[in-house]
Amino acid sequence: MANASRGQWSGRLGFILAAAGSAVGLGNIWRFPYMAGENGGGAFVLLYLACVLLIGLPVLFSELAMGRKTERNAVGAFRALVPNTWWPAVGYLGIAAGFGILAFYSVVAGWTLGYLGHAVLGDFGAAMTAEQSNALFTSLIGSPTQAIAYTAGFLLLTILIVRGGVSSGIERAAKILMPALLAILIVLAVRSVTLPGGMEGLSYLLKPDFSKMTAGSVMAALGQALFSLSLGMGAMVTYGSYFPKRENMPFAGAMVAVADTSIAILAGLIMFPALFSAGLDPAAGPGLVFVVLPTVFNSLPAGTLFAIAFYALLAIAALTSTISLLEVVVAYFVDERGWKREKAAWVLGSVCFLIAVPSALSQGGADVFTSFLFDTSFLDIQNIIWGNYALSIGALATCLFVGWKWTVGKGLESLEASGHVMPLRSAWAFVVRFLSPIAIAIVLGYIVLTGQYF
Repeated sequence: MANASRGQWSGRLGFILAAAGSAVGLGNIWRFPYMAGENGGGAFVLLYLACVLLIGLPVLFSELAMGRKTERNAVGAFRALVPNTWWPAVGYLGIAAGFGILAFYSVVAGWTLGYLGHAVLGDFGAAMTAEQSNALFTSLIGSPTQAIAYTAGFLLLTILIVRGGVSSGIERAAKILMPALLAILIVLAVRSVTLPGGMEGLSYLLKPDFSKMTAGSVMAALGQALFSLSLGMGAMVTYGSYFPKRENMPFAGAMVAVADTSIAILAGLIMFPALFSAGLDPAAGPGLVFVVLPTVFNSLPAGTLFAIAFYALLAIAALTSTISLLEVVVAYFVDERGWKREKAAWVLGSVCFLIAVPSALSQGGADVFTSFLFDTSFLDIQNIIWGNYALSIGALATCLFVGWKWTVGKGLESLEASGHVMPLRSAWAFVVRFLSPIAIAIVLGYIVLTGQYF
């Protein structure tokens, strides 16, 4: 029986937009392009698509099946399916991962607000050298006041949406934000590929160069697929728990993966043609969005408008992800602890802000939290713990649970509860039981042995 007090998506479209919003984030628009640039362009794109299809999508269906069957949060789902076992610990890990990721993700998301402000003020309209761009970025992340204020602003937006509930808050926001995001993406992609020299960048993105592929490239592609689809942190279990029984879940889940992947490709269509048009290196690394691109806008026709649209796009993508990260934790306290949603959103959002402060301060020489113990920043340590280890362990445990403990047969029953048949049923069962856990275990082992993170 549906738990009406928890709320539900109004229908399939509401779920697709909200879940795609959870999946679509800075990982698609910031991380995917620079990782493709560092790993052979089109070769990395093909590898990433294979990882999404063979690993990411099966894990996504596993989490959605658990949520739909139980209509509970990540902890409650395990508790309902296998009472009096240790399996709910996997749900607790997912909730901790979602909260931990939100605490550092909101810092980077805050940078997008800062850059959107600079774009609106026309700071990228005049000629900007690489040195000036680097100085601007260093100034923003190195200022305690700015870094903390932008983080607080982003978390406040997130709290205001999540407190509104499933259909009136999250879904309503997704129905506005996701079409806006897609429209901006398409406009910018069309403009970018029509720039002088833009087709060379398009060729770089779409033409595979397998000579640049390494074992690290394979691990990066699989890690990107897991992170991009919001897997291993309970987000899709939670979103699946709000899915109406009458709707076609296999189709909706597939559309989430298609939307997520398409937006990553569109981001590449914006980045690479613009970079090649300006004669810049596509393998510029993590600084691509915040350091390299500001030097490009001046060379583009209507560069200020391009800059405003691009950083608005980044902010929207980040917001749709922070909403789902906070919702994972809020749903647990609403379901398991009996909290009112508004109380949960404000209290947990405020606690998250306090945890985010060390990450906000860690990028500009104010990292008093880790400087005496580690060679990396507090923000990077948070990413390693929650964005790498916790996500990988959570995704691996979910595969083992659905494949062997709960069983794929019961998972299929949940996915097909509306009467719509799951395509390639046997293939999904095989992948969840064997291929996905082996692949994720290899990624986890690679991280542990090499110390290289995604």
